[in-house]
Amino acid sequence: MHGKAFAPEYQGELGSALGVNSSYEEVLTAAGRALSQADTALERARAALALAEANRRLGQVDDAGSAWRQSYRSARVAGDAGAMAWALWSGGTLARQCGQLRLARRLLTWGVALAADSGERLAHGYALAGLAETGRIQGDYAAVAALHEQLLEQGRAHGEARHMVWAMSGIAQMRRNTGDYTEALELFEECVRIAADAQDARGRAWSLRGVADVLSLRGEAERALALLSEAEVICRAMDLASALAYNHKMRGNVLYRDGSYDAAREMYAIALEEFDAMREPRGVALSRLGLVKSRARLGRDRGETLAELTELEGDFARIGLRHARETAVAFRNEMAAELSMT
Repeated sequence: MHGKAFAPEYQGELGSALGVNSSYEEVLTAAGRALSQADTALERARAALALAEANRRLGQVDDAGSAWRQSYRSARVAGDAGAMAWALWSGGTLARQCGQLRLARRLLTWGVALAADSGERLAHGYALAGLAETGRIQGDYAAVAALHEQLLEQGRAHGEARHMVWAMSGIAQMRRNTGDYTEALELFEECVRIAADAQDARGRAWSLRGVADVLSLRGEAERALALLSEAEVICRAMDLASALAYNHKMRGNVLYRDGSYDAAREMYAIALEEFDAMREPRGVALSRLGLVKSRARLGRDRGETLAELTELEGDFARIGLRHARETAVAFRNEMAAELSMT
């Protein structure tokens, strides 16, 4: 069982004014006003945390970085370890978004410890979820599988829909990446149901993207594209810049798998521009990989393709994206084999 989704990252007066489905422009305005009116260090910490999250979700990474650090400093002045843990969660999440995965793990690990010591259960769950996702993105499945299960157990115990969706979607992504499409689809579809029941539009948008991905891998391109269109409406309504860019990148994936290489190239180019604008290197590299593959299928010189793939492999290795690097290597080997036969 679970209740309606809520957003504990909005605290104090902001907690009553904002909800999980508030647009990030709305959060930005409310948090900025709260910060200017704050009388205590703890109030400043809470307002700066919301400001950091709104800026991060809108792709404004410099402003997000300044805000989470301000939140941490204010929380430290207030002597509130729980508020410090929330700030570290925000900073770690931003670091992951910016491709700084080692820093992300460091900040999130620290956040988990501070939250546990202070008894801030929700911050502990959020930091734990961030740590699990960071390890999953790196492809370190053995290390983070237990974290996902722990988060899912906590979510179920307290009826917290967002925790359940985060945990289940992470497990689903690992199943998808290891070829278990049946279980991955079941888990993603359950995430969609939980998010819908909990009125969590953001969680629903991300979960629809997961369902679309697996359907596409099973050859159901039309259904996948329809789900991505449904998710895109949510992303635009809530100003989810990063989620929208990943939606477009996934649309490129679906079109590519369906053999629509020209349309895929156009979508990857749109996603690349969006990721560039928000300075998200992981999304940039993944979109570039899609562009390289699409252009290769459209007849691009194989030597140029191989050179760019080698460059991308280096980017994936530097960021720490194991699964993406394996994909690039597999395609490079395929191109090299074709080149040797000509």
